[in-house]
Amino acid sequence: LSTGARWRNVNVPGEQAYKNKGVAYCPHCDGPLFKGKRVSVIGGGNSGVEAAIDLAGIVSHVTLIEFADTLKADAVLVSKLKSLPNVTIHTNAQTTEITGVSGQVNGLRYKDRVSQEEHSLALEGVFVQIGLVPNTEFLKDTLELSKFGEIVIDDKCHTNLPGVFAAGDVTTVPYKQIVIAAGEGSKAA
Repeated sequence: LSTGARWRNVNVPGEQAYKNKGVAYCPHCDGPLFKGKRVSVIGGGNSGVEAAIDLAGIVSHVTLIEFADTLKADAVLVSKLKSLPNVTIHTNAQTTEITGVSGQVNGLRYKDRVSQEEHSLALEGVFVQIGLVPNTEFLKDTLELSKFGEIVIDDKCHTNLPGVFAAGDVTTVPYKQIVIAAGEGSKAA
């Protein structure tokens, strides 16, 4: 089994309507399309902070939106992010809508979770970086899954069912990267 994972959606109005029209999930793939523009990154974990750092070198301004009261990323990444002059960070911020005009993203709305005050940002791109969802819904009650829905494997890619192997982003392997998934697939085979 190597069914992979998909980007977790933020599930707010406008996300689906503007997917690939300003809403993106891969800063490495789509970041260059926003050169010199204003963007937002939703998510303050390692993926979100790394995305914001990378995008800051391409775009005119990055606003990072994090639901929790602190960024969850590693301290060294947070320190680097805070050192960048074209980055603004909002914690305790709940994204409520991605807005657009003429079929393209033109902004993002969020609510301050402490004051309940609503805010609007004018921007051209939104990068959603709130994690991955393993494609395992069809396996419920069949194989052992982790609390995150990943297929539990051992170091030889065995699942809890004899003769069933799994590999890649759908599993409990700790690193979700193409090269790791390819190696795991080779190992499972």
